[in-house]
Amino acid sequence: MDMKSLTKYFNQLNFVIMKTLSVFIMLICFTVSSFSEEKRDILQKEAAEIGIARSLVGNFAELNFPDYYSRPFWDSLPTSIKSEYIKDAEAALDYNWPVVKATDYLEYIRSGDRRQSVYSAPRKALLALVMGELVEGKGRFIDQIVNGVWYYSEQTWWGWSAHLPSPKGLPDIHNPSIDLGVGEIANILSWTWYLFKDEFDKIHPLIASRLKDEIMEKAVIPYYERNDFWWMGFSGRKVNNWNPWTNHNMLSAILIMEDDQDKKITGVKNLIKSLDQFLNIYPDDGGCDEGPSYWGRAGASLYQCLDLLKRATNNKFNVYNNQLVKNIGSYIYKAYINYPYFINFADADATTGSRPQIIYSYGKDIKDPVMQKFGAFLAKKQDWGIKAPKGKIDEQIMQLMHLTEIKNAPAKPALISDFWLPETEVAGARDKEGSTKGFFFAAKGGHNNESHNHNDVGSSVMYFNGQPCIIDIGREKYTAKTFSDRRYEIWTMQSQYHNIPTINDVQQAPGAKYKAKNASFSANNKKVVFSVDISGAYPEKADVKKWVRRYVFERGNSLRIQDDYELAKVGDKPTTLNIITCCNVSTSANGVLELTGDDFTLALKYDSKIVTPKIEFIEVTDSKLKIYWPDGVTRIVFELKNPKIKGKNELKITKVK
Repeated sequence: MDMKSLTKYFNQLNFVIMKTLSVFIMLICFTVSSFSEEKRDILQKEAAEIGIARSLVGNFAELNFPDYYSRPFWDSLPTSIKSEYIKDAEAALDYNWPVVKATDYLEYIRSGDRRQSVYSAPRKALLALVMGELVEGKGRFIDQIVNGVWYYSEQTWWGWSAHLPSPKGLPDIHNPSIDLGVGEIANILSWTWYLFKDEFDKIHPLIASRLKDEIMEKAVIPYYERNDFWWMGFSGRKVNNWNPWTNHNMLSAILIMEDDQDKKITGVKNLIKSLDQFLNIYPDDGGCDEGPSYWGRAGASLYQCLDLLKRATNNKFNVYNNQLVKNIGSYIYKAYINYPYFINFADADATTGSRPQIIYSYGKDIKDPVMQKFGAFLAKKQDWGIKAPKGKIDEQIMQLMHLTEIKNAPAKPALISDFWLPETEVAGARDKEGSTKGFFFAAKGGHNNESHNHNDVGSSVMYFNGQPCIIDIGREKYTAKTFSDRRYEIWTMQSQYHNIPTINDVQQAPGAKYKAKNASFSANNKKVVFSVDISGAYPEKADVKKWVRRYVFERGNSLRIQDDYELAKVGDKPTTLNIITCCNVSTSANGVLELTGDDFTLALKYDSKIVTPKIEFIEVTDSKLKIYWPDGVTRIVFELKNPKIKGKNELKITKVK
């Protein structure tokens, strides 16, 4: 080999080595970066620091919750609450505990009907009987409670048919599975056992022992022995509210039912590890991409876990100073519009009462007075101290324990001026802090694989005087189709029924790769601007290179929706701008539509040289959607008259003078 060839050879070899080394370094950097972003392990670190094995109580009674024999506590409750509890329990005295038939389970795979009432009715009856007996304390409802726990003991599975593992259709006794339903019933039955086991033993020695065996075999032991339930977070699948929701229920069952302290410690350690999988993927800003109504079983259930862990370690387990934990809490009031409305992107409900006691207590623990007062405000809105609380047994007891404190606490709605969640890419603002008068708007970037996702990158909502105007429709009643590969056949999931464009007749596509770019937010006392390039949320066939959607909010004046776009080509099919409203829509003048709500009229102004509006009324027939939009909704479709490769457009919403 001559010198020239040798030099060429070494140059090539050096190039290969350097390229390989470069790739190797990039992989290391990526791994370290991903690890540092995701492996917070906040709770495991806290457990190690306090010595969870030494700190965990052995007897659930040490947590000092009122039990059946705490008669001064139950007798001191307001008469109206006791009367309501007793009335509901009396209504359940003749409840005929049903058989969950094979066809009830099979209906899910036959028609998509989840048959939720099959599971909710006996649950409701048992809760009524338990709470009625707790406040009355005369033994009048004990026999029917026994019937209830025996009913559940005889049942094959406590979960919901929609959540059955494969093969779908019927529960398999050889494959005990834990879903939301199993967790809920395990919690309820554990508390029932704890409260009434001595009373059960007076009737027959097999009642309490049988119930304990069933709780252990159907829930606690499978939790110990398996780590492949997707919601635990160990399989690599992204978790959501199922994780803290189910883990809280299982933590309750373990703490109450487990006699072996070593097994209890192991179970709690594994549960803490599972909860960390939820926290490890949570955005730093604390934003819940599932929306405020799902926060009630995401952030709120996380707090229930943290509170129970703190109580079960004699107040040693405490992570309330952690900024992520604080941000997860404060999200709920950032998303508040005006009672009972909250920002409802994705599958979230347009209205929710949320979890007043949890919000109050969470705010108190993280030392956030806005959150604490907001919880007290929500409580008063829901007749706190007059009406009996709702929820599982432990949730009702917790609310009753805080009855006097929250009743006497300062209460104030959380009407913050504006907020920005940079990782979740959700922003919002109102005309004036502390007031529901005038405009409120919120908008989002994000991606199209969020939990409970809708294809809605760049969408928005706008309220006036605290009432909805430009809306997110939400979601219909859940069926099998909702969580199948046919999800986006459902109209409410599609981008054309959100407040975003359809480009060259192409809608946004589902999937994490379909996402926003360059989201930004700025705010001062006069103007708020949220800007995001949504072109990446559309598939290639949309032929869009850039579509910057800007929301410019002039406080006290107007909301402008601006588009600055560049297409790869202009197709034969239309490009449209979609606006969804619950208001009555009428034509006021050329270039002006009027949006009329209950106590306001707004002008929606557009350039008639650029777009032509078409007004489509949509009758709402779904039982879930009718709760929020009983009079139907209207879609305004602005079609670009003569779209160019590059263009701009603006819609402006102002008060009618």
